[in-house]
Amino acid sequence: MAPVQLKLTPQQALSRLVPHILDLASKAHGQRIAIGLAGGPGTGKSTLAAELVTTLDTTHPGIAALVPMDGFHMKHAKLEAMGQVDYKGAPHTFEGADFVSFLHHLKLATGPVSGPGYSRKIEDTVENAFTVQPEARILIVEGNYLLLTEGPWAGVKPLLDYSVFIDVPRDVVQARLMKRHGEEGLFTEERNRAHIERNDLPNYDLVCLSQDRADVVISMDVFG
Repeated sequence: MAPVQLKLTPQQALSRLVPHILDLASKAHGQRIAIGLAGGPGTGKSTLAAELVTTLDTTHPGIAALVPMDGFHMKHAKLEAMGQVDYKGAPHTFEGADFVSFLHHLKLATGPVSGPGYSRKIEDTVENAFTVQPEARILIVEGNYLLLTEGPWAGVKPLLDYSVFIDVPRDVVQARLMKRHGEEGLFTEERNRAHIERNDLPNYDLVCLSQDRADVVISMDVFG
């Protein structure tokens, strides 16, 4: 079935998603549900995911937990050994199977579960960056590759109870990525521009091909 297509501002998206997610949770008979927020790099899904968790927790304290895919980047040292640093962030530079296993475990877990995060300050993963508490009934899962059908990523979609694809124009994404890569001052502007052209934008293009697998596609009105 084709996804529902919506054009919304970030605030409208939040207002629309929160009641729908709470309704899904109320019908889950106490089981955990996983809500996937997919989209290319620089589309604002991390921000929306964090705001969803905050808003859901305001209505029902402790009900939601954020589960970022980015903590499953391969370790930088491993990428160096593989000669793949220039392609960091591409699907094959993640521990995709580990992410699927982690998500499967999370949906069934009855105790606290800690997971890894990714720090742009050191450009590497950090162990035990977050903990999902037992009372969390809603997992807000966000990442680029949640809807891909290639390799281990194909195992993610069956674990999602509802999936949202965030669509933002390519030129807006490019500008955001230049700003993001420059914020920590780790690399030159020239390097950042080359990395975006070689890696980030092709990843964005790849991810856009998976949007038809979502339940809803939100074309984000970034100027609204």
